[in-house]
Amino acid sequence: MNATILDGRSLAMKLREELKEQVKEFVALNGFKPKLATILVGDDPASTVYVAIKRKVAEELGFEAEVYHLPKDKSESEVIKIVERLNEDKAVSGILVQHPMPSHINEDKVMVTIDPSKDVDGLTPFSLGCLATGTPNFIPCTPLGALKLLQHYGISLEGKEVVIVGCSRINGLPAALLFLQNRATVTICHIYTRDLAYHTRRADILYAAAGNAEFITADMLKPGVIVIDTGSNRVPNRKGDVGDVHFESVKEIASYITPVPGGIGPMTVTMLMFNTFEAAKRQVLSMSNAK
Repeated sequence: MNATILDGRSLAMKLREELKEQVKEFVALNGFKPKLATILVGDDPASTVYVAIKRKVAEELGFEAEVYHLPKDKSESEVIKIVERLNEDKAVSGILVQHPMPSHINEDKVMVTIDPSKDVDGLTPFSLGCLATGTPNFIPCTPLGALKLLQHYGISLEGKEVVIVGCSRINGLPAALLFLQNRATVTICHIYTRDLAYHTRRADILYAAAGNAEFITADMLKPGVIVIDTGSNRVPNRKGDVGDVHFESVKEIASYITPVPGGIGPMTVTMLMFNTFEAAKRQVLSMSNAK
């Protein structure tokens, strides 16, 4: 067996071309561009790269994109004040706070400040609560990108055993909620899970979201498994990033697998743009209803 590659890059490019045309029509009709405002605190190398990519894609699609790059010693209260100002700015459609933030800043306090109507990352308590109750506000971008990629390849979640390795609020947890709503049976594994391989070998779909380079290997999975690798890890003396899954061994037994890079990463960025565009459309509807 040799796995079919789930090509997130090609699907992302196709979706962006479609979105670009929709944005043109939106701007012509409404007279303003959707705007994404990003807050980056500090100089974490990976975060700096990610923010630059998001800004570039937003501008290519016809959005306005503004980055508030703050020094790492910026206080929590100062960051919150910027979020509050962006909440009130009618020109801003979506607000993104880049993770991780410096340790002296309580991310939960910052996130809860974001206006839910501008929470295009889908990570405020309001958005996660809506997702948990089956009435989504904005769905977090990485799980949403994974779902869209599976759907593109005709892979249904209904009745599947999905095992998620990693339970972070920004990825593993919302993935579990989203997949449950698509009729999957979901197991969440984490740092305290005993005998991880016992669970991963049961997976029809393995969703890797632990941030641990190549630690899921072929002997931990059953033949025919569908593998979604959302990891992106730097390894010393290796060129480029690697995923949480050992791609070379796992591709020999899996039926489908996402590569790193070129799998979930481009889809995550694309879903952020879709959410920002959706926020802009809701702005127009809100202004229309207010008249």
